[in-house]
Amino acid sequence: MNRGSSAASCPPSLPADGHDGHSNNECRRVCSNCRKVLRQEKKIRVSLPLSRGPSAFIPEKEVMQANSLNERMHLLVEEYSISGRLDNITQVMSLHTQYLESFLRSQFYMLRMDGPLPLPYRHYIAIMAAARHQCFYLINMHVDEFLKTGGIPEWLNGLEYVPQRLKNLNEINKLLAHRPWLVTKEHIQKLVKTGENNWSLPELVHAVVLLAHYHALASFVFGSGINPERDLNTSNGYRLILVNSFCVCDLANDNNIENASLTSNNFGISDSLSELEALMNRMRRLQEEKEDEEASQEEMDTRFEKEKTESLLVVTEAFDDEILSIADVSRYIEDPGFGYKDFARRGEEHLPTFRAQDYTWENHGFSLVNRLYSDIGHLLDEKFRMVYNLTYNTMATHEDVDTTMLRRALFNYVHCMFGIRYVAQLEPVDEYI
Repeated sequence: MNRGSSAASCPPSLPADGHDGHSNNECRRVCSNCRKVLRQEKKIRVSLPLSRGPSAFIPEKEVMQANSLNERMHLLVEEYSISGRLDNITQVMSLHTQYLESFLRSQFYMLRMDGPLPLPYRHYIAIMAAARHQCFYLINMHVDEFLKTGGIPEWLNGLEYVPQRLKNLNEINKLLAHRPWLVTKEHIQKLVKTGENNWSLPELVHAVVLLAHYHALASFVFGSGINPERDLNTSNGYRLILVNSFCVCDLANDNNIENASLTSNNFGISDSLSELEALMNRMRRLQEEKEDEEASQEEMDTRFEKEKTESLLVVTEAFDDEILSIADVSRYIEDPGFGYKDFARRGEEHLPTFRAQDYTWENHGFSLVNRLYSDIGHLLDEKFRMVYNLTYNTMATHEDVDTTMLRRALFNYVHCMFGIRYVAQLEPVDEYI
């Protein structure tokens, strides 16, 4: 773990909020690999960071300023919030008000409006989905909502206390969360043909929509650094380690903090700007090339194979948070060790990929869910279209930038990692990432 790789692996720094009088320092999060080195080899214990604001990654002032000017957000919260208050997810997501509206409307419909499943079931399924990703924030939120909606407290002791039909969701829950390319029609048939514990198709659609929603939302919670909800009058949060413009990971490498801190800021800014300019130039060049020629079917196949290979190189464990309370999480799931695994292994043939055109949202999924779970298709479609096209046409300080190709490349790359293949021309991901 050399200095260069450690620093590159750490999340962005956070402006200090004045804790402990170190107002001129920067707060940085320590990746799990370096936490282990610090704890095991150097006998230094590093607490997970918790800032005062809704996000550990976004300055509190920036979120609060946006919220204070956002009258639309407050109206949406009044109408669609399931908790009746402005939670941290909503505050952070309010930086993208258009998406927030689609998100809140669809989530409110899933959890509160008429549907095939009883209200307590809905929140318990949300707990099961969040538990697959060890997302304590969402688990805690829906434990509260489960009880408020009349859920049986005994169920919170674990899956052995819930009805068998809820337990039967375990298999599809873990596959959708970690390896969706392994889902087959047999998994569906097993759920709808299990005698007295079977699920009706409308119930199953409702359950799967909830599972997918909370798997995705767990990623948003982690990716946005959502902090736990807490009473502002208490002081039971973790303290941040404060280091002067320096990556905490270097503590694990015995690097000289004083010397490096003098230059780390300038080099980081310069490198970032250079990379941005290079990326924008590549975007312009690729857009021109795309207009001049159409890719053949053979070329598209080659690009997909290349993306598969590159996805094998993605480091998926560096920022996995340590399992602090695995017993609390595992009570809501089975096979807790099951996780993401590359769908494509080097040398393998006949990979279990989904060809997106064989079963598309537009031609198949939309009509199916709308028929079995009325109106949810319209709400999901609105949300999908919103996030697919959402852009501010900016990159750092640059304005009026056409980000289409970059966004499509990332869209295809993420789907490729989860075994979903698009026959339409794949953006050359390797040019961007």
